[in-house]
Amino acid sequence: MDFLLNPIGWLVIGALFMLSELIIPGGIIFFLGAACFIVAAAVYIGLITTWMSALTLFLISSLVLIIAIRALVSQFVKGDSTVANTEEILDEVNELVEVTETIGPADKAGAVKFHGTIWRALGEGEEIPAGCTARIVARENISLLVTAADPMEKHLD
Repeated sequence: MDFLLNPIGWLVIGALFMLSELIIPGGIIFFLGAACFIVAAAVYIGLITTWMSALTLFLISSLVLIIAIRALVSQFVKGDSTVANTEEILDEVNELVEVTETIGPADKAGAVKFHGTIWRALGEGEEIPAGCTARIVARENISLLVTAADPMEKHLD
């Protein structure tokens, strides 16, 4: 275990970690390399004299760098992120759908084709015959609530 007390070895391993950050981005491997540099400096100065203390310093310094400094650096260096709609129903409301099974009258359920899938659909009391176009008003559990669309609106493909 004497190789763990060689500062050149720690520098080489640290440089390899930092270079591998170019291949595997994410910021974690870079801080492992920085921890290797810290251990190399401590071994060179003479603060570390046993392989156990070298490994302990590496583990502690890598954890501190990853937790503390990564959070600080990530405030300034932003990655790619997207903000999506968390209320999925907002993406569905006002969409036109094709009625595949007659809906209504009253509370009789039917079916509509929405995004290539057949959904159970409920009307607002009126009858919407199969083959017509309907507009999504809301969603109730796994059923879409629809109303008859204006016949002048664009027909679905």
